Amino acid sequence: MSIPILICDDSGFARKQMARSLPENWNVDVSFAANGLEALSLIKEGRAHVLFLDLNMPVMDGYQVLEIVRSQDLPTLVIVVSGDVQPEARRRVMELGALDFIEKPINREKLDSILQQYGVLQELEAPDQLFDNLPSQIEVPFDITEGYQEVANVAMGQAADLLARLLHVFIELPIPQVRLIPGTQLAELVAETVPNHQLSVVSQGFACAGISGEALLFIDESDLSELSYIFDPDEGSTQLDLLMEISNILIGACMSGVADQLELKFSVGHPEVLGRGINVSALRFQAGRQDEERLTIGIRYGIQDQRINCTLMLIFTGDSKPALEERIKWLVE
Repeated sequence: MSIPILICDDSGFARKQMARSLPENWNVDVSFAANGLEALSLIKEGRAHVLFLDLNMPVMDGYQVLEIVRSQDLPTLVIVVSGDVQPEARRRVMELGALDFIEKPINREKLDSILQQYGVLQELEAPDQLFDNLPSQIEVPFDITEGYQEVANVAMGQAADLLARLLHVFIELPIPQVRLIPGTQLAELVAETVPNHQLSVVSQGFACAGISGEALLFIDESDLSELSYIFDPDEGSTQLDLLMEISNILIGACMSGVADQLELKFSVGHPEVLGRGINVSALRFQAGRQDEERLTIGIRYGIQDQRINCTLMLIFTGDSKPALEERIKWLVE
């Protein structure tokens, strides 16, 4: 008899990755949900003996799902699968009743070990026995934009973990915003994405194997002052020191996370402070013709319980798209 499995993630790309990571020849009936509300409905229908649950989702996030599963004693075993690798995130989900926590991207050996540990991995069927819904046969449609978003999601989680450890805080993570726009609209997009305040802006260029672009970090000057106090209340370091430290962490770790997933090795330039206390309208952007399409990924980091935010934007040149798409599709082949 097949085991009802539910994969809940707002990204079709992530759902496909998760489905392809399930053990081969495991007799399962797999269902999918794009947010926590859909997941709860399917759990109540008996379609989730095991639930693989993302944390950062629209409508209802993973933390809310765990709270309801526990309070209503719903019949499902929850394994959290998330790009948010902060120790605090793991602690919270375990307190809410999750069986275990798996970091994205999925490590198949760790997944198998967890399933064995909790007794949900029944004896695998012989390869010559066919079922209608084995993991290897599952097809999950996705848009390439979801692939960009998921790669960025994993990378930003790794960067947030480092920043959280530096500042001893919990970083709230959004859903990355992916856009394909003409170069002529780049300044307009940045103005829409970043608050129009007095900003500190750091830029760092990157290039590798047909992929190139620019990473930009935006921090409001007033937020930088608050961060300085959190980091060094005795004021032993300057705001510029902290600005460069944060940019090194967020840009460096995020680009490293993207590179690791796509099996690339970026060559990065030295970080450059484009301005202190400037307006976004004063910015000028690197590389590429104004009329070519750009791929942009916007990530807004926030510190929980404090009105402090910073925005990281990755801007890829138009001629980077073929190489990026090839690598993205390779992740789910």
